[in-house]
Amino acid sequence: MAQLVRDDILGDESLQGLAFCKAYTSRVDRWLRQLYVTATGAPDNVALVAVGGYGRRELCPHSDLDLLLLHDARVDVGEIAQRLWYPIWDAGLKLGHATPTVKEALRLAQDELDSATAYLDARLVAGDAALVEELLGGAKRQWLKGANTWLPKLREALVHRTVTPGEVAFVLEPDLKLGRGGLRDAHALRWLEALEPGLLKADRESYDEAYTMLMNARVALHRRLARPSDVLLLQEQDGVAAALGFRDADALMAAVAGAARAIEWLTDDAFDRVSLAGSRFRRRPRERRLGNGVTLRDGQVHLDEPVSGDPTNGAVQLLDVALTAAHNELRIARGTLEQFAAAELRFPDPWPLEVRDRFVELLRCGPPMIPVVESLDHWGLFTAVIPEWEPCRSRPQRNAYHRFTVDRHLCETAAGAAHLVARVDRPDLLVIGSLLHDIGKGYPPHDHTDIGMELVRTIGRRMGYGETDIDVLVDMVRHHLLLPDVATRRDLSDDATITAVAGAAGSTSTLRLLHALTEADSIATGPAAWGDWKAGLVRELVDKSAHVLGGGSMEDAIAIQFPTAEQLRLMKEKQHVVQAEGQTLTVIDVDRPGLFSKVAGVLALSGLDVLAAAAYSDDDGTALASFRVESRFESTPPWAKVRADLDRALSGQLALRARLAERARTYGRRIPKQARPWAPFDNKILFDNDASASSTVLEVRAIDAIGLLYRITTAMAELNLDIRSAKVQTLGDHVVDAFYVRDSAGHKITDPAYLTEIERALAYALAGGA
Repeated sequence: MAQLVRDDILGDESLQGLAFCKAYTSRVDRWLRQLYVTATGAPDNVALVAVGGYGRRELCPHSDLDLLLLHDARVDVGEIAQRLWYPIWDAGLKLGHATPTVKEALRLAQDELDSATAYLDARLVAGDAALVEELLGGAKRQWLKGANTWLPKLREALVHRTVTPGEVAFVLEPDLKLGRGGLRDAHALRWLEALEPGLLKADRESYDEAYTMLMNARVALHRRLARPSDVLLLQEQDGVAAALGFRDADALMAAVAGAARAIEWLTDDAFDRVSLAGSRFRRRPRERRLGNGVTLRDGQVHLDEPVSGDPTNGAVQLLDVALTAAHNELRIARGTLEQFAAAELRFPDPWPLEVRDRFVELLRCGPPMIPVVESLDHWGLFTAVIPEWEPCRSRPQRNAYHRFTVDRHLCETAAGAAHLVARVDRPDLLVIGSLLHDIGKGYPPHDHTDIGMELVRTIGRRMGYGETDIDVLVDMVRHHLLLPDVATRRDLSDDATITAVAGAAGSTSTLRLLHALTEADSIATGPAAWGDWKAGLVRELVDKSAHVLGGGSMEDAIAIQFPTAEQLRLMKEKQHVVQAEGQTLTVIDVDRPGLFSKVAGVLALSGLDVLAAAAYSDDDGTALASFRVESRFESTPPWAKVRADLDRALSGQLALRARLAERARTYGRRIPKQARPWAPFDNKILFDNDASASSTVLEVRAIDAIGLLYRITTAMAELNLDIRSAKVQTLGDHVVDAFYVRDSAGHKITDPAYLTEIERALAYALAGGA
């Protein structure tokens, strides 16, 4: 019996994408024809039929083989099927198979979307061609007849793919096949074209280019993995980029994102056109004229007059159309987008107020603004509004912290800021600054903040803002990370911290803008970037800084909140306290080296992540430590176990180091799919003797791991460092920990040799050393 020989074609790197698929499909076709004759004797009224991806001649290296053994009702194919299927399985191929009659297949296709679409791509491999023609003809007739049934189901599937597995253009590790804007969406376009022939005629070049890119990536991914998978994992992106000739993974992912966005837009547009084509036969079109040539017709926004050649009037027309679409949550008609694109629109320089006000209003529409901007961007119109936008388009942010490309992140931030305008004095500056705060990321290798400040000054002048307002926009870019960084890494009870933030903001108005931008930016970044804990710290920092900027005293701003009066009383009485309340653990005990690290180790042993910690010691030898935690496994921390383990650890009866090492070997730290340690990240140890008047700020950035805080603080204890306070933050797959420390005499650490030894000990701890 003939054997499938495929190692040569799988290893032929000159065959990429669709060229590989066609060559591999032809190889499998020839083998199956030989197998069919050998195994079955080629009986009458039986046909071996390829469907789905195999029917489209798009077999990737590890695709499933979807086959029907189609037959006349009078033929028993049970034994024939066994003789066919087993050699296929023996060849190591994953087989999807069925043995229906034509009538049975068509009956199934009446109710199941997957079968209905798979049979549209049916193709004869061997046997009776008449059976395949009957199946294909019947499947197409049923598809056309059931259009009103299939269209809602196809659209529902699109919406589902937007959420799970997500949009190919924007997720860190996209599913090339099933993600929104992926290959399944591209197939849906072909199925829609079966309902309305010529649907893709005007977009064939764009469709083919995008589809080719996605297929190139899928084939290269299958080759690298040597197994079936369509998720382009972070650790595979460099290899796939090299295989396809891209300079690096960023270039690859930008191309994938661009292709996916094209497919997504074409799919949405095709659904609208197919739906409209069907509705025209049932009712007269409804329309509502809104002025300036803008008309609502058949659920879309149209421009029913020529685009003005005057830059201001043309800009006003475009923004009126965009505003109407956003306000009514409708799509802009394709003909209108084509009309603006053909006009080669140029915005005036500087913008008059009527243009700027309309653009600000568009941004203030919030989330409905985003699909409008996506449509404008697809037709190259958004770069007419902001030319500096071009390098940000589809630019990936390949780290676990960000969930969107640069351009989509900026739009999401502006949309989020639109909900926060009541907090600020200048809503227009908030939404403009939010849209532009990261625009410098499109211009590597420059520091994105520095180049962003230059770009925003240029853009602000073009938008017609005065220099005072431009300075505020520039400050929003300069300081867009100020509040979250300080709030999560610095001691908010230190007057130097508050003085620095108040001085950087310069005014309460700018401080409020930065506060709103921080929240919108963090939420748009991803779930790891914002939460009640971080929001509370930022709010505390803003309140204290605003108090100082408003003329209040530093003493009032830095009202002592830790230790509390009750905690000071317990320390004076030298009481041993282990108190757990909600998500906070408070420990009071005799001050000794390693107290902080032992508590941290016990918490790690119970699967608790430390979000924040503070420490204090008095002159009488009593220490206080407070830890805010969250559990990886339970909603409520297992405080009974923590208390028992802590009592043993403090009395020297718990082998913490050995237990944590054992736990790390057993469980590791489950790294989420979108947060993997091979993302570009370097461990860092930083010292800052200017941030505080009384302590050295020691900042540690590292890949997260079980017991990491224990190892870090144990290393500090061994070098007699006194931890006065700590801020611990987990960001996806890594942590940023800041410690306010003093030497054993209660002073800042300034001796270079001592600092070098601290760095050496911490580097060893970060590398996994106990």
